[in-house]
Amino acid sequence: METSRVLVIGIDGVRLDLLPELDTPHLDGIARAGFLAPVEVDAGTPTMSGPCWTTIVTGVGVTKHGVWGNRLDGNRLDVFPDFTTRLAADCGRRTFAVGGWEPLFLARQGGPLFVAPTRLGYVAPAEDTPEAWEETDERVTAEAEHLLCLDEEFHAGFVYLGAVDETAHFVGCGTEYRAAVEAADRRLGRVLDAVHGRRERAGEEWTVIVVTDHGHREEGGHGGRSELERTAWIAACGPGLPPGQAPAGPLHHADVAAHVYTALGIAPDPHWTLDGRAFAV
Repeated sequence: METSRVLVIGIDGVRLDLLPELDTPHLDGIARAGFLAPVEVDAGTPTMSGPCWTTIVTGVGVTKHGVWGNRLDGNRLDVFPDFTTRLAADCGRRTFAVGGWEPLFLARQGGPLFVAPTRLGYVAPAEDTPEAWEETDERVTAEAEHLLCLDEEFHAGFVYLGAVDETAHFVGCGTEYRAAVEAADRRLGRVLDAVHGRRERAGEEWTVIVVTDHGHREEGGHGGRSELERTAWIAACGPGLPPGQAPAGPLHHADVAAHVYTALGIAPDPHWTLDGRAFAV
């Protein structure tokens, strides 16, 4: 499947229950072309960004990758790497990762989670505020557009948007939070346009996966075991994912990395001991 390509867009902290009320045409389009389905954060996984994103991009749970909080110290990413690193190092594929949260991209706070993709883009927030994170996500989106428009062959990429989560922490899940979700959807649309505008697009088959890591309490915040905090979601479309058909059985965060490999025609090595499985419809 040399024409196969996969793009994963991670939008931090988006509540599933609010999506029907919001103007998110690009996410809705992915759902129509494939599916959007709930994910319950595994019972043993803290509802925090560090462990959830690590499970999403490695395909294994916390007891294997060793990330239990927003500091990534004590991780086992040398054994259970993220998919952009494994694809580049072990499978000869070209990959990228771009975003603005330090431990995902820099050797700080126990990171980076993305150790060695072919290309890495980090955009530092000017300060820890919703406004600064909106600007960061704008620059992250522009960097993703740039990478996708390069005259290069990329097989898989990951784009991280963090302003929605930051807004909830500062002001809760009211009007500003909802506006941040809608802004993230507009950025998703720009990234999708960059995919469709690729010079090589006619010869490529793209799978697109959009995923959130956890929810939020109404007043903002997460880390507990409430239904709002534990409810996440995955949306995806592409080859093998019929429109309007949700995967059979419950979805798990670890399924994202597993589906990335499968979509690229790569049979996961049993020694990788992935906990997830490709989306099955």
